[in-house]
Amino acid sequence: MCFSSEMDQTLYFILLLIALCSVSECVQRQYHFINVRKNWTEAQRHCRENYTDLATVDNMNDMNELKKSVNDGRVWIGLQMTSVDKWQWSSGEPALYLNWGSGQPNDGDECAVMRNGKWHNLPCSNSLIFICSSSNNKLVFVNQMKNWRDAQSFCRQNHTDLVSVRNQNESQQIQKFINDSHISNDVWIGLFRDSWQWSDQSNSSFRDWAPGEPNNAKGDENCAIISPKSPRQWNDVSCNDLLPFVCHEGDFCLWFVLCPDKLILITENLTWTEALRHCRQNYTDLVSVHSVEMQNKVMNVVKRASTEAVWLGLRHSRILGIWYWVSGETVCYQNWAPGNGTGDEDCVSAVRAGAVQSGGDQRWISRPEHHKLNFICSRYEE
Repeated sequence: MCFSSEMDQTLYFILLLIALCSVSECVQRQYHFINVRKNWTEAQRHCRENYTDLATVDNMNDMNELKKSVNDGRVWIGLQMTSVDKWQWSSGEPALYLNWGSGQPNDGDECAVMRNGKWHNLPCSNSLIFICSSSNNKLVFVNQMKNWRDAQSFCRQNHTDLVSVRNQNESQQIQKFINDSHISNDVWIGLFRDSWQWSDQSNSSFRDWAPGEPNNAKGDENCAIISPKSPRQWNDVSCNDLLPFVCHEGDFCLWFVLCPDKLILITENLTWTEALRHCRQNYTDLVSVHSVEMQNKVMNVVKRASTEAVWLGLRHSRILGIWYWVSGETVCYQNWAPGNGTGDEDCVSAVRAGAVQSGGDQRWISRPEHHKLNFICSRYEE
């Protein structure tokens, strides 16, 4: 086969990969068992320095592949308890559209039902009927009483997942489906709340906890392991335990087609300086936004933030009276909200840094750098 240019060769290679993926399951993630005992933080650092990160698990296929790679005994994976308790869909999507009933959600209960067109939260251990979604967006009513986790497993094994309600139109469709099916009881939907987060900031909501877990039995069990007990599900233990661990990497894929994005939203609230240090220690840098294309990527990531704004790698120099990117680039492309990014910062006592709004039109705003916000790290090498 002849190619007229290097561009043609590249395009052919891309199309070939996509074609191969259409007829077989593409391996996005390779797992590597590291039989060295470290605490969770040390294991995370080892994986980030030598692979991509501590292991993330998106589905049961991933879990089965991971278990093939490990020895018997307890093993770290990349799931850790955080201070951010957020609602999310079982499918992994953030819960942007909200449709809670009066006085909801209340504290404590972590799983959601549909009741008369509105959402209510109940204990996940309750046994209820539920609605699955299928690959062709068809709704499937399951008239079996299961707790939320078992309902989630049933939907994933037999259909696609517990149903998501992402906007008002979907809410009306699901309520009509409930009415047409003559369902008068509460039904599980795919909304749940927890504060567990993957080390690589993946939004995967897949969980494979053993029965009764996580239980925080010793009061400091904030990291997840694969249990040595059959069928090797997950337990929570102290992050200070010394254990072997599993790393993952995304070899043999085009990052823009198959691999996770290189922008990482960190939902921990830090000052700008603390955020800069975190990104440089664990990734490459706080994100720089040099173009509309990069701004669009930032806008996609920032939707999952838990603060009203998110730190960028943008800082103001009072000596020079200019804004600059900490990666060293000049601020050419700009996306400031009205009244921000002006010379007025020279007259403000607090050192200023740049953030992007997490809602609205997601423009840049100026904030004192001692404020504590979520932030975006970048894996791009400048």
